[in-house]
Amino acid sequence: MIHHVSISVQNPKHVAEVLAELMHGRCYPFPGAVPDSWMAVSGDECGTMIEVYPADIALEPGKADDEQVVALRDQPAPQNVGFHFLLSVPSDHGSIMRIGAREGWRTKLYGRGAPGQKPFFHVVEFWIENRLMLELAPEEMMDAYMDLFQFPVLDDYFGYRKAA
Repeated sequence: MIHHVSISVQNPKHVAEVLAELMHGRCYPFPGAVPDSWMAVSGDECGTMIEVYPADIALEPGKADDEQVVALRDQPAPQNVGFHFLLSVPSDHGSIMRIGAREGWRTKLYGRGAPGQKPFFHVVEFWIENRLMLELAPEEMMDAYMDLFQFPVLDDYFGYRKAA
């Protein structure tokens, strides 16, 4: 289970506020090792949280065995990134679309699955600052996802058989 993730954006406080709104949560300053960072906290039973760093931050491992992660400043930020995550939210589809439109961020409903076939499930692509994609799923979209990603369903679909 993933409990928190970190993302890097141009306007960390604003993005954390928008994410907290979608999660029906709260935005707080991030008290960690990354200055000028914020966090969107859902307040759910899993402790779901998104750390929102400035775009010029990169993380690297500490150099010594007893040194934790090190945040490097003034790193070149990529225009687009090959990272995304699916976040289930208590906001409904219409609210997600309105928030995306208000922010001027690309926000569209898409089915996920093999091209030309019936989608396995649907998500809303929510492009933070039009450069970082989140897949958002309101509660009404989560059942199809949760039903799909179970071993018996996947084993049957892919023909997986346990060795005897």
